[in-house]
Amino acid sequence: MDHPAFRLAPRRTQDRLPSPYRDESAVLADLVSRLPDSLSWPEAVATAWPWVQAVREKPAPFWAMESLLRDYPISRPEGLALMRLAEALLRVPDAATAVALTADQLGKADFGAPASSPHKVISGLSSSVIALSKRFLPDGEGGTGLFKRLGAQTVVAATVQAIQLMGKQFVLGRHIGEALHEASAARHTHPGLRYSYDMLGEGARTEADARRHLASYADAIGHIAGAARAAGPEAADGISIKLSALFSRYEDAHRARVGDTLLPRVWTLVEAAAAADINLTIDAEECDRLELSLDAFEALASRAAAEFPQWRGFGLAVQAYQTRARHVIDEVARIARANGQRFMVRLVKGAYWDGEIKRAQELGLTAYPVYTHKHHTDISYLACAGALIGHADVLYPQFATHNAGTIAAIQAMARGRNAAYEMQRLHGMGEGVYREVMHDAGVPVRVYAPVGEHRDLLAYLVRRLLENGANSSFVHQLTDDAVPIDTLLASPLHPSPDSGLPLPVALYGWDGHRGRRNPAGADLAVAAERDRVEHAVASTRVEPVALAAVDRAGDTLAALHAGFPRWNATPLAERAAVLRRTADALEMRLPEFCGLLVREAHKTLGDCIAEVREAIDFCRYYADQAEATLASRALPGPTGESNTLHLHGRGVFVCISPWNFPLAIFAGQVVAALVAGNTVAAKPAEQTPAVAARFVALLHEAGVPADAVVLQHGPGRTLGAALVAHPLTAGVCFTGSTAVAKGINRTLAAKDGAIVPLIAETGGINAMVVDSTALPEQVVDAVVQSAFRSAGQRCSALRLLCVHEGIADAVITMIGGALQELAVGDPALLATDVGPVIDAEARDGIAAQVRRLEAHARLIARAPAPAGNFVAPVAFEVAKVSDLTGEIFGPVLHVVRWSGEPDAVLAEINALGYGLTLGLQTRIDSRALRLASLARIGNVYVNRNMIGAVVGVQPFGGEGLSGTGPKAGGPHYLFRFCAEQTVTINTAAAGGNAALLASTIG
Repeated sequence: MDHPAFRLAPRRTQDRLPSPYRDESAVLADLVSRLPDSLSWPEAVATAWPWVQAVREKPAPFWAMESLLRDYPISRPEGLALMRLAEALLRVPDAATAVALTADQLGKADFGAPASSPHKVISGLSSSVIALSKRFLPDGEGGTGLFKRLGAQTVVAATVQAIQLMGKQFVLGRHIGEALHEASAARHTHPGLRYSYDMLGEGARTEADARRHLASYADAIGHIAGAARAAGPEAADGISIKLSALFSRYEDAHRARVGDTLLPRVWTLVEAAAAADINLTIDAEECDRLELSLDAFEALASRAAAEFPQWRGFGLAVQAYQTRARHVIDEVARIARANGQRFMVRLVKGAYWDGEIKRAQELGLTAYPVYTHKHHTDISYLACAGALIGHADVLYPQFATHNAGTIAAIQAMARGRNAAYEMQRLHGMGEGVYREVMHDAGVPVRVYAPVGEHRDLLAYLVRRLLENGANSSFVHQLTDDAVPIDTLLASPLHPSPDSGLPLPVALYGWDGHRGRRNPAGADLAVAAERDRVEHAVASTRVEPVALAAVDRAGDTLAALHAGFPRWNATPLAERAAVLRRTADALEMRLPEFCGLLVREAHKTLGDCIAEVREAIDFCRYYADQAEATLASRALPGPTGESNTLHLHGRGVFVCISPWNFPLAIFAGQVVAALVAGNTVAAKPAEQTPAVAARFVALLHEAGVPADAVVLQHGPGRTLGAALVAHPLTAGVCFTGSTAVAKGINRTLAAKDGAIVPLIAETGGINAMVVDSTALPEQVVDAVVQSAFRSAGQRCSALRLLCVHEGIADAVITMIGGALQELAVGDPALLATDVGPVIDAEARDGIAAQVRRLEAHARLIARAPAPAGNFVAPVAFEVAKVSDLTGEIFGPVLHVVRWSGEPDAVLAEINALGYGLTLGLQTRIDSRALRLASLARIGNVYVNRNMIGAVVGVQPFGGEGLSGTGPKAGGPHYLFRFCAEQTVTINTAAAGGNAALLASTIG
């Protein structure tokens, strides 16, 4: 049946919900004030106490997840080793890597029988087997010999079986038929159980993924409908679906495609569920998708109201750890009333806490979108529960929690309003508590049940557990007799006045007065913040910048040379203060500089914000480093003598920066030279002078004298060459190509007079090595970001991907599919992933290199691209590492398969001679550390992307053909801009050491 296209509401200038970045204590105060009068925590404790006591008297069987977590908590090496093996081992295709992974993880832990375990025989036996097996494993990856190898493989086989048994505690069935059979068997013991089946783990990266997941969901709905045993969705089994599994670009930036592509797919599932009269719940995902998910939910609900007006099974999950959760419930209730519907709403704690925290820190947001104290989430959960019960006329509350106190409080609140509801637990957890709850209160219970192959689902589920399995959680402490019941059931209703984590602004130690402030950023998924940037971009016009006359370069350097003594004599604290004022002004004018970066450098919106923040960070970091390391200091020496080390500027520094980071690199070079006491001739790339000119004006406004920094706009081959060769040039800082750096080096070496230092950061044939323990979805995310973001025009961009042959086919296919989903176009548009390259010359040069690849390499995939200065992101498979003889500075990826030992692959990468960035994707910790130690490469990134080095966190720079060092944004950088002087004074020359004599007389 054909349906009219879905049309999402246009992107709003004001979001439905409040900002996710609000003061946590204020949000909590409002929640506490709105808690229902029927909530009495002492009464909840009285109800829950016997449940907890009964669970402790009749503990869960040893295979239950809470028993495993009690015996091997993930805060301990043993628990972490088991979880990491569960996450990776089943997907490793080759025996050698499986042995290495098992040895790596088991070798870190002591699997002696836990003394507190109530299952001493079972846990003792398993611990002894694991401990014994470790004797057969090679040490790390270095063990050899037939006996050891056979023994190791035997141990691995046994470990695989153990992990598969563990998987049964996470996963109800490998396919929907098996899951339905297991659910039917469970109902023999607990007839009232209901199930919500979750078919998937990871989100889609390609269209093929999305279509496969859609078919899986559709098949599951058909099976659930066929096995339906009750009338109405509230009493029947149902299904949970993940929107990111059905469309790889389920993002606010791609809302038009969400309406065109995703919603019709979801509607086919809604139709089937509605026709079968079962529940279909849309699972919650990350904070930045929340507004979009509400738009999608409302569009689907409106059609469901028109076509299935009697259906009451459409649902949505709400995460209580989000600071907007209470508002989400009110909004869902509003949608229900507007459409004359009743929805099923599952209230959960949340599943992406670590990720949300890290994102807020990395983006420099004003606060966290989630609560930073566990008991704050508990407060939010109770407040949201009260709101759900209050909306029970249009919402059917489904409370997913394993906390006995929370369950008891919900019972009391629901009883006070005579509201129908159900409880939910995760398959494999909470059985003991719910055994008591079902017996005592007769509350309906639904089991959230993952379904799928263990190797596919365990990776996802274990990461969720590692993210959220804090040892302070109720599940971890429930069966721990060392935790008194009154402690376990302590009231959460006492908000902490302070955040449980430093706010993002304080990431680097800022306390309001001291330390370095994390630069403020913007979340483009929030309407107000997005509109501020988009408005600036739309109103920006790039003004022409006058060319500096090459024949006047000497006059400019002479003026800077004359200004050097005064600037060098400026107190260090004052020079640092100028940098901080510059940083503050740049932070206030972030949208303005974003507009310039889009219009002149063709950067996408996200890249613009990141670059402005990096420039701010350089200013603050170098100000701090200067005060900490460049101040004069006394040195030890013999009596009667003082020795003092002084650092001062060298003179006039020529700073030559590239067009790919026309603000961040330009600013970093210039302010480093300035704070060290030098004056600066600042020559930006000829393609991006306006950004540089605006920043130099900012420096002057902040207090840098006009004769301390001068913009020199012009061609590198003439103006740049003249500046470098001039006798007054005392130092050169250059970022660009290796060939140009070598030319500068030759020029400096040929000059008469003083030896002039060169600080050079050049490009690289940057590689990523992926072994067979790596998770393909994580690899693909890292590859796409590293190779194609910024149109591949980053020094750090991924050029060479080396994938183990055991997973190469799957990874290459997924990369090809993900590449074709990239949106190439106007960088001013939020939906654009890849903008144009810098100019027609760059486009033509890259195109010629791609044509050469087409002649001898296998094309993997190419993204669609419009006409103009665009280069279609493309990937090729080549035969060997040595096929790469030079860097292609654009969105071009080379892929090589490897087998054998990874050390050999790294040796080939080292042999290329470049040494800028390296990515390693592996779950074998010892392997990652060993390969990093072998790499002759400046920046090594493990299990993440390879771009976006953060000032002071990942100091950036390479070796070999990739630069001279020291690393930009690192603690050694400023020293290269300085000259050193030691002053030794013989204090005894005028008749003795007075200090020594004074200390010995009397």
